[in-house]
Amino acid sequence: MFPNFFSLVSLYGTYLRRCYSATGLSSQTINIDNETTIHFWGPKETAQNQKPSLVLIHGFGPMAIWQWGQQVKFFSPHFNVYVPDLIFFGDSTTKSPERSEVFQAVSVGKLMETLGVQKYHVVGTSYGGFVAYQMAKMFRERVEKVVIASSGVNMRRRDNEALLKRAKLEKIEELMLPATAEQLRTLMVLSANKRFNILPDFFFNDFIHKLYTENRMEKLELLKGLTLGREDTPNISPLQQEVLIVWGDHDQIFPIEMATELKELLGEKARLEVIENTSHVPQIDCSGQFNNIVKKFLSGSL
Repeated sequence: MFPNFFSLVSLYGTYLRRCYSATGLSSQTINIDNETTIHFWGPKETAQNQKPSLVLIHGFGPMAIWQWGQQVKFFSPHFNVYVPDLIFFGDSTTKSPERSEVFQAVSVGKLMETLGVQKYHVVGTSYGGFVAYQMAKMFRERVEKVVIASSGVNMRRRDNEALLKRAKLEKIEELMLPATAEQLRTLMVLSANKRFNILPDFFFNDFIHKLYTENRMEKLELLKGLTLGREDTPNISPLQQEVLIVWGDHDQIFPIEMATELKELLGEKARLEVIENTSHVPQIDCSGQFNNIVKKFLSGSL
């Protein structure tokens, strides 16, 4: 048993920050308007080189630094990489009452405009895929290519109900905002193609305390503020950009059938890549394969 003051999560968070810094990114905070402040990792100065820009948008869970470590290392030599914390994750916050994924998309778009980045690709995973989809709709002249990873943008009301049945829970916040070690263990088992049953409760409790406690009520409002998944039919339309859909064949959050349907709904410019033996976080489970697929798509060779 570790002493109460010892935190594996804090130690690993320090390691992640050093890894991001080693790629040439720095931790920055910007007021994008009078109400909203965004924290992000990005180039230390406004990029003047000829590299294209890439925005990585995290899912619902820990702040961005925990979700894109392998991608930042891989893509930084080829792209100007920007990794924002969405509103109420990390140090990003707002006084606005808006809580939808549309507001998140507007906020990231304002961030890129404030930074003077005229064109960029977006990659979004899970909840971040909802945001990436909305950005592609709203900022058609700025967003070039779009990658939607393990993100049920086409989810219906019954998809949420089926997810809760798989998780054996009554409310979506019990899964997405775990408050107990058992709830977090359930989320990790559903999300990752790894076994977490052997980990002790103190590890999960530390994770919850460090990464799920802050802004808990606001994050609950974000879940309730989603515009997607409220109806019995998907509420999406095709995008004008080229779209890459990346999915794990063992995804238990958004089953693979949703990926096939999403490809059809997004139109002829959408393509689907399925990574075998992978669950809901292919960028973590199979980072090498995920990175190569995305890079080939963004470079035009896929």
